[in-house]
Amino acid sequence: MNFALSIVVPVYNGSKTVPQLVEELARLDVPGGHEVVLVNDGSPDNSLEVCREICRSASVAVTVVDLARNFGEHNAVMAGLGVARGDHIVTMDDDLQNPPSEVVRLWRYAKDNDLDVVYTFYAKKQHEGWRNAGSKLTNLFAHFLVDKPRDVYLSSFRCISSFIARTVTTHGGPYPYIDGLIMQTTRRIGRLQVEHLPRVEGRSNYTLRRLVRLFLSMMLNFSVIPLRVASIVGIVIACVGVIGLVLVIIEGLHSGTPRGWASIMAVLLTISGVQLMVLGVIGEYLGRLFLTINRKPQYVIRDIERNDAAKSGTQS
Repeated sequence: MNFALSIVVPVYNGSKTVPQLVEELARLDVPGGHEVVLVNDGSPDNSLEVCREICRSASVAVTVVDLARNFGEHNAVMAGLGVARGDHIVTMDDDLQNPPSEVVRLWRYAKDNDLDVVYTFYAKKQHEGWRNAGSKLTNLFAHFLVDKPRDVYLSSFRCISSFIARTVTTHGGPYPYIDGLIMQTTRRIGRLQVEHLPRVEGRSNYTLRRLVRLFLSMMLNFSVIPLRVASIVGIVIACVGVIGLVLVIIEGLHSGTPRGWASIMAVLLTISGVQLMVLGVIGEYLGRLFLTINRKPQYVIRDIERNDAAKSGTQS
């Protein structure tokens, strides 16, 4: 069974917002039909039960994917992309900050302009200040690390073609970064401004720790630039050391044994810190390579439940 559009929603602590989200998505007018794919990412609340009840009663085709444990947002989206059957796929969060009414406009924009991917951006983001600052920093680094176009904002509310979805899901590593995979695949990328609403319920599930983990996935899984930076830092420090050695020799020849125990210790501590930092970067690369070779799972699906009887293509 094929659909014109699939909407993939990773669910984590979303039991209070998902019913309203699916209800609004069910009312969308999508010629060719649409489905909603809810991926329960090991949510500690009763989100799974809520999603299953929605699946049994919804007027739109719903697929519920239950992951064996919490794997993270990008892993959950990868699981959703793997089961989605639409010609285009929209990914969005479960917190209702992205209005469901924008989904069709986003889909039509991608389809009418023959784009592989369309990212959304906002006139004003309704997030906390530190979260907005973290997003800006991540987007700045993404331009250098994953070759992101400067005018594109990497939003989780995006529309991708089934071609991109098939290509992206061939990646089997345990630390997927979907936007990095997209940038490696295509340059037919567009952007569309949409509305961003305040949270309806609760607080964001994105903690500082989760943002750091996501940043590391982008930095270490899709670029060798950190290793090159480490090499450059090492070369610069070595050059500074040679210059310092020359100065010490000159001073020793003209004024006897030079003083400077404190400065020597400061230099040693600085160089040692840089060496440990470089070793840490290399170690992180090796650790991720080790886990990938040993096939640490990207996600594990415990169960899939579908409601194809409600195929929305019969509505309009």
